Amino acid sequence: MGLSLGQYLRPIAMTDPARPVGAAQLAGGWCWFDRIEVLERGQPPRIVVASDLSAEQLAPLTAARSDFGGLSMDVPRIMGILNVTPDSFSDGGQFLRPEAAVMQARQMAAGADIVDIGGESTRPGAVEVAVAEEVARTAPVIAALREGGLGLPISIDTRKAAVAQAAFGAGASILNDVTALQFDPAMGRMAAELGAPVILMHSIATPETMQDDPYYDDVLLDVYDALAARVAEAEAAGIARDRIAVDPGIGFGKTLAHNLALLNRLSLFHGLGVPVLLGASRKRFIGTIGAEAEAARRMPGSLAVALAGVAQGVQMIRVHDVAETRQALSLWRAVTEGGAR
Repeated sequence: MGLSLGQYLRPIAMTDPARPVGAAQLAGGWCWFDRIEVLERGQPPRIVVASDLSAEQLAPLTAARSDFGGLSMDVPRIMGILNVTPDSFSDGGQFLRPEAAVMQARQMAAGADIVDIGGESTRPGAVEVAVAEEVARTAPVIAALREGGLGLPISIDTRKAAVAQAAFGAGASILNDVTALQFDPAMGRMAAELGAPVILMHSIATPETMQDDPYYDDVLLDVYDALAARVAEAEAAGIARDRIAVDPGIGFGKTLAHNLALLNRLSLFHGLGVPVLLGASRKRFIGTIGAEAEAARRMPGSLAVALAGVAQGVQMIRVHDVAETRQALSLWRAVTEGGAR
């Protein structure tokens, strides 16, 4: 099948046990597909048979993803959120004391595959935290976890190279940058020198202004193009493609309608050929749709969104409620795969 410039291929992800002969495996994972939705700006979507595509066209969609941060990407992975901040939208202040943060991380370790530690809130309207303060909040917690024997991968959620450098010195192993290396000009070079796996998240502007009337021509394709550009920039900085993952940035410079449009067709992002992370836990749109103003009470809605992402083949889900998500994911896999997990 010939594709013209400006066309995008979205595999229609399936987990049904009645898999047709010849169906392709999605990204070497747990979903399969035999149809492709072709998207193009200004044109209605159309569906084609996957077998009509060339091997070159199918390769980014079918190739098994490399291990990321020491974890295989052939099963869904849970990233547990640990905010060592006074003002994060959901759990601000709960784990600001190092002792509380260490205890929470150890509890998360029972169900999480990765612990994600951040010392600067990126909620809408949040102001920038000084580097020294962010380092003081995060590096000692990471060091204490490593000294206490925590073996899980630890990601540092930061947009500042100096904070990341200190975190890696303390024992972090993954960089999670909500600006996809755009906030700090030194970040890309530092990550390349460290050989660090990097998660590139889509966002616009800064947390202070990102929700000030965000606009896109086509949010799905605009975010895809922006992430493709960031992947290319990361490679140009010396970061190998097999050390890159992407995150469409749900809630970061997006309205409720934007978030739903991205979630509805998440499988498009497999076309970038790297693991995909979904971080939607407890976010405002869940509270709006689920009629729950209190962020800490949005766990049921967060589970629904996380499982919807896994059903589209998303390899990593970033969540606050680790134990509940692990239970939900175990049941989802048992039902879809026909065996206990």
